[in-house]
Amino acid sequence: MEAPAEAEIEVRRSKRRRRTVSAYREGDRIVILIPASLSRAQEQSWVEKMVDRLERQEKRASRTDEDLAKRAKHLSDTFLGGLAVPASVRWVSNQKSRWGSCTPGERTIRLSERLKGMPGWVVDYVLIHELAHLIEHGHTDEFWAWVHNYPLAEKAKGYLEGYSAGAHLEPGGAVD
Repeated sequence: MEAPAEAEIEVRRSKRRRRTVSAYREGDRIVILIPASLSRAQEQSWVEKMVDRLERQEKRASRTDEDLAKRAKHLSDTFLGGLAVPASVRWVSNQKSRWGSCTPGERTIRLSERLKGMPGWVVDYVLIHELAHLIEHGHTDEFWAWVHNYPLAEKAKGYLEGYSAGAHLEPGGAVD
């Protein structure tokens, strides 16, 4: 996948950089940082890979409340037998110590905007967790049985725990 026509690509080689490659946007320009030792063919391969990765990250970051509600319905239908029907699902910016929350009485689900840049399967796990609260309010064995209908539950839980530890957040970065 190539960068949009309006995006200029600038490759910066560094003698200090040994193995890592990174990319970021600087205005309309995509800047890719690579080790100076890479060949032109390796450079081209990394440019394509990093532009694709950056565009995927940007697409994830632009998820809307409507996208989230559609995803919640799909996940409920697929993994929870369609039993979890929220009144609303939305992104919020005020959750600093939680990944998500659910108010079962109002049937509302809120997910932290910090999740927007994470892989979809991680967001799906947090959604499944919150949707399961619409079926089983507490963290009972029955609740966890619903959550574990999602095949990537343990992997996603580990991802969030690792992210939380790396970012020095509260232990486990609560999903409630």
